[in-house]
Amino acid sequence: MKQFKIKTINAIAQEGLALFSERFAVSPEETNPEGIVVRSSKVDLSGYPDLLAVARAGAGVNNIPVEEASEKGICIFNTPGANANAVVELVYTSLGIWLRNVEKSIDFCKGLAGMNDEEINREVEARKKIFKGEEMSGKTLAVIGLGKIGIGVANAGLHHGMRVLGFDPFPALDNIHSLAPEVTLARSRREALSEADFISVHIPLNKNTRGYVTDKDFLEFVKDGAVLINYARGPIIDEDAILAALASGKLKGHISDFPSVKFLGHEKILVTPHLGASTSESEENCATMAVRELKSYLEFGNIVHSVNFPNVETIPTVDVHTRLTVINRDQPGMIGLISNLLGSEKINIMNYTNKSNGTLGYNIIDCSGPVPEAVQAKIKQQDGVLRVRVIPLEIRGRG
Repeated sequence: MKQFKIKTINAIAQEGLALFSERFAVSPEETNPEGIVVRSSKVDLSGYPDLLAVARAGAGVNNIPVEEASEKGICIFNTPGANANAVVELVYTSLGIWLRNVEKSIDFCKGLAGMNDEEINREVEARKKIFKGEEMSGKTLAVIGLGKIGIGVANAGLHHGMRVLGFDPFPALDNIHSLAPEVTLARSRREALSEADFISVHIPLNKNTRGYVTDKDFLEFVKDGAVLINYARGPIIDEDAILAALASGKLKGHISDFPSVKFLGHEKILVTPHLGASTSESEENCATMAVRELKSYLEFGNIVHSVNFPNVETIPTVDVHTRLTVINRDQPGMIGLISNLLGSEKINIMNYTNKSNGTLGYNIIDCSGPVPEAVQAKIKQQDGVLRVRVIPLEIRGRG
């Protein structure tokens, strides 16, 4: 039985790693892995010639060169929703701290050390009014980006007594089905921004969203005096535009999970040190999901939660001898080409599943017998084919 080599990068929760069976050799020291589990460190694909897949224990994949991976036929997984509750809770914790001046009031209380109780009470009664804040209830919240985290933030806003507007230019139906009916879907980003007291942004970082929050086409539509919250990724924000909006009063405050030279020490900015997913529960959930995705892909070729390959999952019957997977550029004629090649070699196809995401096609072909290396080589030589892989299944128990 083939043993798969797995490299771990960063500290991966043991609850997830424990799911690897004896078929997997797992080590942070592995130099030529077939699978990688990573959290936030950048991944350099150039040093891993046998690499088949990378599982990111988290939602964002900006630390992985996805386009390069696609060209090499390397599947990239993420774990959407696994850390959603942790981020949602922190969004409201931080918003509450900002609105009620909790950070400043705690510093004030620390300054009372050394006084007796009478002096403390006198200082508290004399100065507590300077920390008077405001409530979330009755305000309007706009959530930009309705993925798993955005949906959670929107739904939680209702429980805080807010009117909630949601906007996503390309909403996933699976996510929208989880959105509370009381949340209003805005017809445009401009509509959501113009009515909101609080704006929480939850979009992935990619080449199209870098600098997404800037003065033009975003901040210009924001209602004066709004509070902007960023628990997505630092670079989606144009920092200079934020500072200008704070100076002019367009924004009353900014809450961010991404410290920077320009933001630290600003009296209108509350910053936390990238704590969004930093809970033991979140790390366990992410690791568990990532390992399950990687195992299923390496053992059976199934794809769930890939960011660069189409998602496809099939269960082979006990009569399947070999599972053949083919990754190709999305172009016409590929199914017929592969089927004809196998047929010409008298290889019986028991099941053929093909999916495309518009860029790449992924084929799972279950065969009743072996697929010789010469046949694999013929398929691999075809124009548009990026990778061919054979998964022997005859080892499974029979009879």
